[in-house]
Amino acid sequence: MVAGETSGDLLAGLLLDGFRARWPDLRAGGIGGAQMMRRGFEAWWPSEELAVRGYVEVLRHYREIVGIRAQLREKLLAHRPDVFIGVDAPDFNLDLEADLKAAGIKTVHFVSPSVWAWRADRVEKIRRSVDHVLCIFPFEPALLAQHGIDATYVGHPLASVIPMYPDQAAARRQLGLQPEALILALLPGSRRSEIDYLAERFFKAAALVQRLHPAIKIIAPAVPALQTLIEQAAQSAGMAGQVQIVAGQSHTVLAACDVTLIASGTATLEAALYKRPMVIAYNMNWLSWQIMRRKKLQPWVGLPNILCRDFVVPELLQDAATPQALADGVLQWLDAKITAPEKIRAVEQRFTKLHEELQRDTAKIATDAIQNILAG
Repeated sequence: MVAGETSGDLLAGLLLDGFRARWPDLRAGGIGGAQMMRRGFEAWWPSEELAVRGYVEVLRHYREIVGIRAQLREKLLAHRPDVFIGVDAPDFNLDLEADLKAAGIKTVHFVSPSVWAWRADRVEKIRRSVDHVLCIFPFEPALLAQHGIDATYVGHPLASVIPMYPDQAAARRQLGLQPEALILALLPGSRRSEIDYLAERFFKAAALVQRLHPAIKIIAPAVPALQTLIEQAAQSAGMAGQVQIVAGQSHTVLAACDVTLIASGTATLEAALYKRPMVIAYNMNWLSWQIMRRKKLQPWVGLPNILCRDFVVPELLQDAATPQALADGVLQWLDAKITAPEKIRAVEQRFTKLHEELQRDTAKIATDAIQNILAG
């Protein structure tokens, strides 16, 4: 297995639970993180080695990443596994999967590359690289079938882990927050590049919010390896001592907050499953942005909006993601909490419906699919 970042590590860890229930003597190794290792996974490289986003950012680490892939390929070809599962990270995994499939090793890709949102040209590469795709969104198998790619909808694992009705009071107690406090959660991302481009502007936005709501509590969960960078960003924004920065605990923070300012990515879906109003933001290297915007196929970037087919929550991307604009987006939600609670309830209802659509016994369905592939 290869999982290339924090969200992939979480998804792969949930899969491993199903695998071990079916195959108690399973041996699993490759590239992974803490959630996978907690299930007995042998991490030959940590998932953080692959946690790079953006064309220019990848180029800076290209030789290192390609070197890891070459070493892993040789190891897998020499000691052939029954099946290889690439978890997301398509730029890394699809090339590796193509080589393994050509050598007769069964290959599965978990989380379909978003050919419906970005880079439709990638579909031919998927067909060449994988025997089967495990899809986390219900419309994906039919789309892939049009291109001759076998796929199974397994639901989204997080929809079974995150409670349908989160206990906000319990989450606040766990974080030492008052039950009646107004709480803003800042989630600037789980990659170094995201922290570099987003964290300081998130903290500057929070400072603007705090001027109008002096009693607001601001909390930011941090991937432990990036916590120092986040603390430095808070200090640069003049917010040192004004923000509660906690190691990990992003789900607890989302359960506890009233609204979140959040980087586009898997975390936005997690926030939706916690039924939280949010402002989605993203900023990256200018050249990477110019390349990606030309490959965009839909008007939305944030997963909650893509899945709801509507701008349920605001998106502020690249130059639009100024501290003032981010603060204004947050303030609109805070104002709605007081003056238009029906707006908050409408978002909660949309996200509850989305949660129900994504909730399946993912680990079992995925394990059944892989059993069929191995028997084929």
